[in-house]
Amino acid sequence: MVQLKPIILWLLLMTALHGFAQEKRTYTTKKLTGDAPAIDGRINEEAWAQVEWIGDFTQKDPYEFANPTQNTTFKIIYDDNNVYVAIMVNYNDLSLIERRLGRRDSFQGDWVAIAFDSYNDGLTGFSFGVSAAGVKNDLIVTNDVNSDDTWDPVWFVKVGSVDSGWVAEMKIPFNQLRFSNTDNELVWGLEVMRQLFHNDEFMVWQMVPNESSSWVGMWGKLQGISNIRPRKEVELVPYLMGGLKKSERVDGDPFQTGTAWEYNAGLDGKIAVTNDLTLNFTINPDFGQVEADPSEVNLSAFESYFQEKRPFFIEGSNIFNFSISNGNGPTGMDKIFYSRRIGRQPRHWPEITDKEYMEVPEFTRILGAFKLSGKTRNGWSIGVIESVTNQEFAQIDSLGSRRKEIVEPATNYFNVRVQKDFNKGNTTIGGIFTATNRFINDSALNFLPRAAYTGGIDFAQYWQDKNYRIRANAIASTVQGTPESILDLQTAPQRYYQRPDVGHHRLDSTLRILSGWGANVEGGKIGGGHWRFGERVTAISPGLELNDQGFIRRADFITQATWLGYEIWEPFGIFRSLSLGIEEWAGWDFSGRFLYWGTSAYGSARFKNYWSVKTGVNYSGYDVDRPALRGGPALIAPGHWSAWLGVSSDDRKKLVFEPELEGGYRSQGYGGWYEAGLSVSYQITNALQVSLEPGYHFGDQYAMYVETIRVNNRDQYLVASMKQHIASLDFR
Repeated sequence: MVQLKPIILWLLLMTALHGFAQEKRTYTTKKLTGDAPAIDGRINEEAWAQVEWIGDFTQKDPYEFANPTQNTTFKIIYDDNNVYVAIMVNYNDLSLIERRLGRRDSFQGDWVAIAFDSYNDGLTGFSFGVSAAGVKNDLIVTNDVNSDDTWDPVWFVKVGSVDSGWVAEMKIPFNQLRFSNTDNELVWGLEVMRQLFHNDEFMVWQMVPNESSSWVGMWGKLQGISNIRPRKEVELVPYLMGGLKKSERVDGDPFQTGTAWEYNAGLDGKIAVTNDLTLNFTINPDFGQVEADPSEVNLSAFESYFQEKRPFFIEGSNIFNFSISNGNGPTGMDKIFYSRRIGRQPRHWPEITDKEYMEVPEFTRILGAFKLSGKTRNGWSIGVIESVTNQEFAQIDSLGSRRKEIVEPATNYFNVRVQKDFNKGNTTIGGIFTATNRFINDSALNFLPRAAYTGGIDFAQYWQDKNYRIRANAIASTVQGTPESILDLQTAPQRYYQRPDVGHHRLDSTLRILSGWGANVEGGKIGGGHWRFGERVTAISPGLELNDQGFIRRADFITQATWLGYEIWEPFGIFRSLSLGIEEWAGWDFSGRFLYWGTSAYGSARFKNYWSVKTGVNYSGYDVDRPALRGGPALIAPGHWSAWLGVSSDDRKKLVFEPELEGGYRSQGYGGWYEAGLSVSYQITNALQVSLEPGYHFGDQYAMYVETIRVNNRDQYLVASMKQHIASLDFR
């Protein structure tokens, strides 16, 4: 083994020195003279004659660096207020054009897009696209590769037919972009993209190799814009809402009469404080039209995690992201800021008699909130959220007499996030702070903490054209309240301090403060060549608590994970692309007790007939299941195998189906599970698609917690085997 060390070191050195450089292209625009072009999908105005068409795109997928099968050209001009873009989308066979209608940002059918890095920082991109059917798709890219399609700027586009195909004509106001206020000529990053539906071909103006882990940083350059002043925008959207809600009538219940009138009013707004920072605000927001959460049967001790769907919190949410780690496992969804906490369902449930009826608000009303976000020209990303929620009351009817009892206190939520990039975006450092303050004036709410504060710092360093990366973060939390509220946190499923088999922390019913910390370090190769690898170590102390404004399911553990992957983008044999990977992981608690370990192998492939498949197998050794008995001693569950397989048919066809199978079992008769799902969609017309998604799940668990009983002054834990069948059906 000693003789192998020089060879291994030499291979690592050669890998680290391997890089690539792609020559940057430049497009020079001009300020138009005369009338601006009408945005009508016809490139026939004199304005467009002032600049030349440019093309020479390169195929990125499936045949990297190859010439595209179709020709694409574009022009860019500008005036004092707007950037104008024309993209000529040519075909050698007009029958290849695929026009499909869909929702905004759905990217269906053939489409083109232009993207500007107006900060010229190699990290931030503003993309404006349109499909052949005229459907907009726009998004913002942050940190070089993270896209956010919830960004919906105000801009104008029209597509029109020409003899050689179709054309996209765009007008993009400068006030929708962010750039420096300078008298000098501006230099922006620039990329133009085109997607062909019929052969799933993707081409770009500035080639970015598939092996690159960078995206915005590899774009070409746009020059020629000068003497442009940033402009501020103001947007106000008031609303009035009224409706009639029908439900099942419940005899004797005055709150369930079967009919209820609803009404509401409020105001949403957006103000450009500077050209770099935007202030969004909302007064009494209406979330009534937001898509409902999926139904779920949760028999675990932990709360369910649901995605944010409210527009005010979705737009620009990427700037507030601060996860403990970026992998799977027990910390996969844990984060300092989880916006679903704001406006959550009231948590106190008053006790009533058999002759009383009660109505509890479904959600806590948000009185007002504002969000300040953006990125300055010197590399500072800033995000601030301030929100105030109302105190909520339950209405209780007792033989016609009404009273109200408080179920949720008025609460203030504050969050500030900053991040600074250096060294051409290769170094970033940032921080976050959150504060939750509840105004509790009723002893019924003493189970809630009065104040909770969290803070964190994060760091990332990239090198070798961003092919290698190290990231690290550290967080801390402190929660303050009555002994009752802190006791509830100690005995919560995240930590279960009352477990009799724990010696490295103890239950203390007199505490008024609970504090903890967490840290994560990871590094590896994320680009360059076909190989990828990484290592991650995460530690969460027993006292870390984030659930007042964030999300955490488990504390008191140290985890480690290693992964290795190999990717092929160039078509070969029957494959269009192929990805393979292996991974191992292990975990301990803070006493050093070994909790679990596992390994997996997985892969995905797309074939030349446009079908795709994903599959994998996983083995986990024995698992010390600490929360299994809800505060009792840990259970040791035997190891288990699991596997999954998914197939997708050619998504270019009108009929597309995707069956999936997944299952696993534990040794020693400890139980197992399997599930099957099928997604079928049919494109009836270019404007109408229907989809059907049936699913079935079966679970067989040998030891499911039922309750804790007291026998001879000792706690005894009652468990039972459980067989669970769940059938589901989604139709759109």
